[in-house]
Amino acid sequence: MKMRRSVLILLLIVLFMLEGTIMPWLLPDAWEMRIIPNLVFIVILFVTVYHHRHTALILGLSFGMLHDVVFYGRILGAHSFAMGLSAYLIGLIFQIPRAPLPLMMTVVLLGSLLEDSVLFAIYSVFNLGQVPYNWALLHHMLPTMLFHFAIALLLYVPLRRQIELLKKETRKEEAA
Repeated sequence: MKMRRSVLILLLIVLFMLEGTIMPWLLPDAWEMRIIPNLVFIVILFVTVYHHRHTALILGLSFGMLHDVVFYGRILGAHSFAMGLSAYLIGLIFQIPRAPLPLMMTVVLLGSLLEDSVLFAIYSVFNLGQVPYNWALLHHMLPTMLFHFAIALLLYVPLRRQIELLKKETRKEEAA
């Protein structure tokens, strides 16, 4: 089990580094301020559906705090709270061990919308955002949701296999 967990953590670290290094170059300049690629959160949503919501909560809190420190920094803990809460709530709603592709894509869309809405609420409470929700939904959240949807389609098969192997190893270890 340690090997599969290490592979998952390594994958999340590599995706985190890709978010900050490669993704700004791949996105067109016109979309740079509209789309916020959060590849780590997509993987955390896969973990919450195919593995366990508590694992996704811990990963969301830790990598969200890493996002706060490295990328954003306006309020420490905002992304950590949003990623952890979103992953946990999605895990409560969708507890299907073998979720098919359409359901998983729905999870990615809802999870992305939930995370962005929580972040909008946090920034609104602390008066850091000056735009109304419907403008933010149309100009930031929907393009980000569609981008996450496309990336989740690309990652679906390999990620599902790895997480199912992790779950099998976890069950074997618990049985022993």
